[in-house]
Amino acid sequence: MAAKQKKKTVFVCQSCGYESAKWVGNCPSCHEWNSLVEETVKAEIKTASPSAAISARLKQGDRKKPLPISSIEGSDENRISSGFSELDRVLGGGVVKGSMVLVGGDPGIGKSTLLLQLCRSLSLSGHEILYVSGEESLKQIKMRASRLGEFGDSLKILSETDLDEISEVIDGYKPEFVVIDSIQTMFNESVGAAPGSVSQIRETTAVLLRIAKDLGISIFIIGHVTKEGAVAGPRVLEHMVDTVLYFEGDTKGAYRILRSVKNRFGSTDEIGVFEMDEEGLKEVLNPSEFMLSGRPENAGGSVVSCCMEGTRPLLIEIQALVCETAFGFPRRQASGTDINKVNLLMAVLEKRLNMKLSSLDAYVNIAGGIRVNEPALDLAIVLAIASSYKNRPVGQNVAAFGEVGLSGEVRSVTQTLQRVNEAARLGFEKIFIPYASLKNVNAPDNIKIIGVKNVGELLGQ
Repeated sequence: MAAKQKKKTVFVCQSCGYESAKWVGNCPSCHEWNSLVEETVKAEIKTASPSAAISARLKQGDRKKPLPISSIEGSDENRISSGFSELDRVLGGGVVKGSMVLVGGDPGIGKSTLLLQLCRSLSLSGHEILYVSGEESLKQIKMRASRLGEFGDSLKILSETDLDEISEVIDGYKPEFVVIDSIQTMFNESVGAAPGSVSQIRETTAVLLRIAKDLGISIFIIGHVTKEGAVAGPRVLEHMVDTVLYFEGDTKGAYRILRSVKNRFGSTDEIGVFEMDEEGLKEVLNPSEFMLSGRPENAGGSVVSCCMEGTRPLLIEIQALVCETAFGFPRRQASGTDINKVNLLMAVLEKRLNMKLSSLDAYVNIAGGIRVNEPALDLAIVLAIASSYKNRPVGQNVAAFGEVGLSGEVRSVTQTLQRVNEAARLGFEKIFIPYASLKNVNAPDNIKIIGVKNVGELLGQ
């Protein structure tokens, strides 16, 4: 008589994946309240001897030998262009064969539209693609695809949530690319938990990862995000995949930013900028010009700076507003940057330059909806706050970048030449940079480069 497989239940935290034998209100790992959910797991049947299982495998010929590293042939990754230069930039030059890419973002931000446009571009190039949707019917996908344009016949659509059925279709069809929309809707019958739970997401991703590596298929999976902005499920999900991309932006606005936070085949600092219109997503090939569009002329508190997103210099506008407070306690607010950094820089101005800012409200904003925490923005933030405080415009063709220390000194930053060239390309004529970085810059004749040693020299110019 065959031994009956035992079942047991455990309580799994839906935020971090912590497992407990009994329910507790507060997760001991991530300290989230009421996040443990009971799930059924199957206990493994122990064999009489571990060596018996090993001997059975060897008799079947399933033997893998470790190889010396010198005998393994190295080759460059086989990359395939996605048809979007912005997406290729974020991926590190194109889609790597056999890779697994996780795309996360807020609901309605455009994740499905982006990957459907990717499928359109690849299908028109003759690549075989399988689009698996667990959230929409075939007619719904067709309605959404009709506004994007014509598709090639090599794109196949499947509406299914059963992972076993999906695996059989992939094995029989053997496409070059697979899109899973979304990973939270997939269901593996071997896991005794509801779809979207930690166990289901983890095991389903593991199966898809093995398919990608064994068959050499590039798989894109869409992941929902939590209210904190992280992909729903355990952090192990992000560790399993090769690349993690986040689609950011305001759903009420027209612009979206695709950011790479993990990439085994390229840089993790690159961004791609897209514009959403009625025909789908369009690439923004000159994001610096887009970030500065609509900039006010000769307005106090407005300064342009240059940050580095991977290998790309990006000009952004720093806005500051300093005014009398209407309450007993002054208000501080920052959008697009760290509020603690703003408070620190205001303390430097008050201590080193005797600016009475402690009783004033201060608001700092990075225009364009982008979020940057690079130290090179310190000099522009200081200049914007001082400009608003004194109500004196900085100038329309003035840019500044550099790190500011607690003593008020201006420290050098990396890739100074690329930042200066980007500002010069867009017509800026006067640029404040750290004095220590002057030796690394060969400025054009029509550009005035001013090196400053401290914030006192900056505001005295």
